[in-house]
Amino acid sequence: MTQFWVGGYDAGMGGDATGIGLLEGDEGREPDTLAYRGAVTQTASPSWLARHPSLDVVYAALEGDGTVQAFVRTGQSTLAPLGRATPTGDSVCHVAVAASGSYLIASCYGDGRVVRIDLSADGSLLKPTVSAAARDPYDPDAAQDAANSDPEEPSAQEIAAAMLRSGSMTFEEPSAEVEAPPRSGLLLFDEMLGMNTAPAPEPEPAEEEEKPARSSHAHAAAFLPDGRIATTDLGFDLVRIWRPTAGGLTLDHEVVLPLGTGPRHMVVHQSGHLHVVTEYSCEIFTLAAQPDGRWALAAATMVTPAAEIGTDFPAELARSRDGATLYTALRGSNTIAALRVSGAGESVEPFALAESGVDWPRHHLVHDGALLVAGQRSNEISVLDLDDRTGAPRGIRHRTSAPAPTSLLLAR
Repeated sequence: MTQFWVGGYDAGMGGDATGIGLLEGDEGREPDTLAYRGAVTQTASPSWLARHPSLDVVYAALEGDGTVQAFVRTGQSTLAPLGRATPTGDSVCHVAVAASGSYLIASCYGDGRVVRIDLSADGSLLKPTVSAAARDPYDPDAAQDAANSDPEEPSAQEIAAAMLRSGSMTFEEPSAEVEAPPRSGLLLFDEMLGMNTAPAPEPEPAEEEEKPARSSHAHAAAFLPDGRIATTDLGFDLVRIWRPTAGGLTLDHEVVLPLGTGPRHMVVHQSGHLHVVTEYSCEIFTLAAQPDGRWALAAATMVTPAAEIGTDFPAELARSRDGATLYTALRGSNTIAALRVSGAGESVEPFALAESGVDWPRHHLVHDGALLVAGQRSNEISVLDLDDRTGAPRGIRHRTSAPAPTSLLLAR
């Protein structure tokens, strides 16, 4: 019997979920018989789920509470809390567990925190450590501070040039100094000749519309082949690269993406490349490690030519087992885009688009020749067939109801 744990939103976050749910199907007939069996925990908005690599322990990001909770499997279809929930930060939305099982990384959308939590031998949570806060690379003041403290950071001139290209900064030519008119020395004649009159006041400059301040929004973490960790900051258009240190994380360097793209989730390809999907610009950016160890942008492509910026908002990014295909869901048009990966893993090209079968496809995963899609707003989970040869979604095979599903995790 195949089973999946289902994360979701409770009433406090606009959904009907009451905890981690169970989705299961009959052995040998799973896609056609998958059904939601109800909640197995009483947990507030477990919006993201992750599994320990060797223990039967599940970690949930309790987004509304700003905490992470560990659960241990106590039976075929039961979970029990493993210790207390650990505070992390505002709107924690993602958890990633290290392959060693010694710690996890929690990403907090609300306040931008990236938090490391060490794990004990039984998988329970230990003390959290908050990492260095992100700085907006498109803020001239923050960029100047960074340039003064780290010679490898972009200079103020580089940041200003980037902002000018993006249209978020303009420069005005300085006005020439106005020379005062000559005076005769006789007040009466000066007034008659207009030589002693006050200069006409210059018009008041039009008030520029104040742009809303940008905020840091950490959204996901991924473990890189060389042992470092990548995290996305959707608010500051950053991919941050960290080195794990004793009990914490040390920032190694950052990759600045174009202004307003909104990097959200990531997939590490077996070639070593890192694929990043952006929520606002509907793109996939491919990052590659350089000879000096720093990561840099290698390629970029739209997730599909049919994407509408401002209407479509990509969510999850998943890959096939062989790494030949990437799948992302577009909330808005409620579609699934498939992209082919070629070359040495750096070339990504869209080749198929299909209906997701749900409203607001928040998360999806590839399993046994099918794609399971969680529809947050339609309270449904759909199963899409995948073409054996091309990997393209072929159509909706099955649907089952589930309360505000936001995350799917294969249970052991």
